[in-house]
Amino acid sequence: MIILKNQEEIAVMREANRIIALLFQHLEPMIQPGITTEELDREAELFIRSHNAVPAFKGYRGFPATLCTSINEEVVHGIPGQRPLRDGDIASIDVGALYKGFYSDSARTFAVGSVSSKAQDLMKATERALTEGIGQAVPGNHLFDISAAVQEVVESRGFSVVRDFVGHGIGRSMHEEPQIPNFGKKGTGPLLREGMTLAIEPMVNAGTWKVLILKDGWTAVTADRSLSAHFEHSIAVTSNGPMILSTL
Repeated sequence: MIILKNQEEIAVMREANRIIALLFQHLEPMIQPGITTEELDREAELFIRSHNAVPAFKGYRGFPATLCTSINEEVVHGIPGQRPLRDGDIASIDVGALYKGFYSDSARTFAVGSVSSKAQDLMKATERALTEGIGQAVPGNHLFDISAAVQEVVESRGFSVVRDFVGHGIGRSMHEEPQIPNFGKKGTGPLLREGMTLAIEPMVNAGTWKVLILKDGWTAVTADRSLSAHFEHSIAVTSNGPMILSTL
């Protein structure tokens, strides 16, 4: 069942997501060669708690950290650790908060130092795909209009969309209906209605769309070890068009 939110609930979700937008602003200058993902995770937890919220991922289905930190060929759900970032890495950070009973969720991929032109192209394509997907989130469109828009941007640039992980509804639960794949046929899927709140999150690989799960049971990597990027916003479907919740 897709749960619609009223204006008051969306306002709280906007507050919850703004905390994450502020967190990214706080972390960005720290994402430099030499810092460990564990250090970033520790800083993120302190920041979220200082804003009267709770890290949404920590303990969720057993996940051990505040951030998902996925480096280079890691697609999603990377566990922070003592690995230092290196010049030329790309670092995908996915994070959420629980605030006043509602969840937020957002992701960004950061360039660490000077990265290759291919990495830059991959990140630009992924962010553009997110923008185009969000643009389809208007009442009367179909859910897979979002999916098709993401897929078209990605594949037109020679990259591939991950099929094993998808976006989702969000609200009082981290994962609500509907699931939002990053591939699909335009004009199909449930009708979008005002009050839907969605986490749209293209995960894009430079090579194959296929992924593997490492022995830690969480970290997904590209099957061919090509680079992967991840961008995500939580949004609300409104009569005035899509409202991006996870922005300043």
